[in-house]
Amino acid sequence: MSLLRRREFTAALAGSLALPALAKDTALPVPASLPAAAVAAAARGEPLVLLVTLPGCPYCELVRRHYLLPARTDAGLHAWQLNISDRSSPLTGFDGKATTAAAQVKAWKAGFTPTVLFLGPQGQELAERLVGIAVPDFYGAYLDERLATARKALAEGRQPGPANTPGGKT
Repeated sequence: MSLLRRREFTAALAGSLALPALAKDTALPVPASLPAAAVAAAARGEPLVLLVTLPGCPYCELVRRHYLLPARTDAGLHAWQLNISDRSSPLTGFDGKATTAAAQVKAWKAGFTPTVLFLGPQGQELAERLVGIAVPDFYGAYLDERLATARKALAEGRQPGPANTPGGKT
């Protein structure tokens, strides 16, 4: 990573830590129903993109602010977030049952933040999860590649199965 890119990354990270009030301004919406959000996304030929996040996580903020929010605003990406520690807000899971974000994230074994999931209308993973943000210089390319893979799988009508369903469950 070049010295200039490191400085930009460090400045963005420091800004995320120093200005926690901005996190509300950059929060993605939280779905009340995973099936409804996924079906709406699929109707537009898009995967449901879910950011598994944690309040105060500076890396989550970077992913939200620099990648997912611009894609949601500019390109209409169906990007949402689930707070890994939210044990109280109701959420309808892909099985139609009431759950919470924390329980759903645990079931998906997506306990590392940030994690971005790319899901189809039945909750199947359409592309490999994007876990962490180890190399900020390439994050946009990794995200674009996963989105292309997910869109292709959605267009091909990939059905859920143990290999491509969150948590390996159908």
